[in-house]
Amino acid sequence: MQHFFQTVSWKSKYNIEFKGLTEGQHDFEFEVDDTFFAHFEKSLMDNGDVTIKVMLEKRSAFIKLHFKIKGWIELTCDRCLDSYQQKVKYKTEIFIKFGEREFEEGENIIWVSTEEHDINLVQLIYEFIILSVPLKHIHPKNKDGDRDCNKKMLEKLKKYTQSENVEGDLTDPRWDALKSLNNN
Repeated sequence: MQHFFQTVSWKSKYNIEFKGLTEGQHDFEFEVDDTFFAHFEKSLMDNGDVTIKVMLEKRSAFIKLHFKIKGWIELTCDRCLDSYQQKVKYKTEIFIKFGEREFEEGENIIWVSTEEHDINLVQLIYEFIILSVPLKHIHPKNKDGDRDCNKKMLEKLKKYTQSENVEGDLTDPRWDALKSLNNN
């Protein structure tokens, strides 16, 4: 039973109570750190420090949430397998509409029952952070224009890559036909 309350409590700090708010703009700020990512199994990231600013715009028929996400997360470099801090930055908007059933109108609309008084942003925040991560996980360039990859690991990879080619092009014959198309 205690585990249930711990689970509920960590998520509740990412709630926005909208029922008692007046029409207009309201600002909220949330912090995400290692404990946040620990609650997601098989997560792309385990460590980070991200600030989420949410500007809630309340109207009579809907609520609009403006998200601004900025910070860093720790990723594993695809080239050298060392960890590094990847800066993340993301902006987006979500509409909250009220109704007794969901309607299909678009991907940035959330339907909420008229009986609800708050919305939990945990899943949205997690997904927006993931969307801010570049496809290639590579150390960013330093002030000299070089990447801070582990030089020893890159040398080992280069050595093994070259040794395969030296032993006599170990290519898959099924690809040879496709390579010939490229030469035309």
